[in-house]
Amino acid sequence: MPLVVKLAAHTTEPARVVAAAAKLCYSAASVNTLYEDLDETKIRAFLKTLLDAGHLSPFEHASFTYAIEGVSRVATHQLVRHRIASYSQRSQRYVTMGESLCVVPPEVEKNPEASRVFRETAARAYDAYEEMISRGVPKEDARFILPHGWETAIVVTMNARELLHFFGLRLCRRAQWEIRAVARRMLALAVETAGELFEKSGPPCVYGPCRELHPCGRPFGSVAEVLGDDS
Repeated sequence: MPLVVKLAAHTTEPARVVAAAAKLCYSAASVNTLYEDLDETKIRAFLKTLLDAGHLSPFEHASFTYAIEGVSRVATHQLVRHRIASYSQRSQRYVTMGESLCVVPPEVEKNPEASRVFRETAARAYDAYEEMISRGVPKEDARFILPHGWETAIVVTMNARELLHFFGLRLCRRAQWEIRAVARRMLALAVETAGELFEKSGPPCVYGPCRELHPCGRPFGSVAEVLGDDS
């Protein structure tokens, strides 16, 4: 199954919500008047001030929920390391895995002999999984034989601040190819929905020096370049 990333839900008017929270921080406005006079110009001004100052706590009031499928458990193991988020993942304890569906890395795919070995091994593992279940082994135990690359599905909710952190790490060229592909699609949907919040998204090299101990030597020049990169 190809990778699918959908924005399932998000805070209504996320940029306005963040700007209203910032207004409370920087003015004597009453909670009854927070949303008054917040036109697009003032919203953008508030957000620019926040981003330039690194005052990102107001961004935590806007949340985004993504539904992701066709991704491996290798990638989701990396995804769930981002702790300030909520996750719901397809359970291998309760859901019987279908036919042999294992995400094949591009470096394996482009090598015919390696691809053959990979697919045959994954198929044998699945055959063993099916046989154990047929012999009465619980799914939660039979699943131990399945590869890490087995496809899964997951729902993830992050606030805008955590998304900025996530994009900064996982869109770096040194991040693994699959989590980068997921992050690119998540960012594209975030920009489409609330571009004002994500004007300074992506790896640090887009805006300044690289923070990696071992830089790749190919810094990105813009968010557009990040979104268009599939290397």
